[in-house]
Amino acid sequence: MTKPALFLRTGAILLSGLALVLSSPAISAGEARPKSAPVVRAPYETDAPIVMLKDLDSGRILFSRGADKRFAPASMAKVMTAYVVLDLIEKGKLSRDKLITVEDATWKKWSARRGGSTMFLRAGEKVSVDDLIKGLITVSGNDAASVLAVGIDGNEDAFVHRMNEMAAEMGMTSSRFGTASGWPDGGITKVSAGDMVLLASRLIRDHPDGYARYFSIPKFQHGISPDGQPIVQANRNPILGRFAGADGLKTGHTSEAGYCFLGSAKRDGRRLVMVVAGLSSAKARRDEAERLMNWGFAPTNTSVAAKGRASAAAAR
Repeated sequence: MTKPALFLRTGAILLSGLALVLSSPAISAGEARPKSAPVVRAPYETDAPIVMLKDLDSGRILFSRGADKRFAPASMAKVMTAYVVLDLIEKGKLSRDKLITVEDATWKKWSARRGGSTMFLRAGEKVSVDDLIKGLITVSGNDAASVLAVGIDGNEDAFVHRMNEMAAEMGMTSSRFGTASGWPDGGITKVSAGDMVLLASRLIRDHPDGYARYFSIPKFQHGISPDGQPIVQANRNPILGRFAGADGLKTGHTSEAGYCFLGSAKRDGRRLVMVVAGLSSAKARRDEAERLMNWGFAPTNTSVAAKGRASAAAAR
């Protein structure tokens, strides 16, 4: 082949290749292959009057309804009691091994109140702070809350003052506590969903060891039944052991408050905290909590999350 012919053939090949490049869509260095369309998550729908779901890692509120409405938290107030006790332990002002004697007045107070949850403490019994926290959280012991309060500060009013000081320090501006247990107190104890999510966030962040130690115990044994058998009570958390990743916090229920739940779960390094309140039954509370968590952990992206916040605001 002559040199002119070779030159013409080579030029034709180069022009053909250039035309192919120009006719193909541009692909950036960071986009070697077309990406699949983002997963779109349906808006969350609920009849619950108070609901809030927060992603602690991003700080985003994924869903909110009635988050600023003040309501009676019932036994969810025990989370603040636990925070105060864990804070004292962390600061070296209280030992887990300290034994506190159950005063006769405290025993009478809770043995006379039918329907309230207890860890079946006995008058004169000496119980460690460690076991009292377990009874407080796992079986929602009202007696445990009172014994801790009196054992730490001499009387429950002084301990409640600590609770309110801590709430103010955290910025829980819609909350006030009247008891260590959350027992109905004539409307003194009131919180908001936003404040309870803040409290849960602080407890998990400030006291991770205490959270891991006390909030996911599946059952707790303390006390002896009239027939001499050990009393074993299951954790009241409705999604613990039922929803993968659920690891703690607290239920609440009174006729005034309805059925409430402050819960948290962690999956693949991502933690969500939720509140549901004002539900009509334990089953409704459990179903709502599980459904909300499933929705929260569903695949999504930033733009969809933003739309979810707008939908949540419209649902208030």
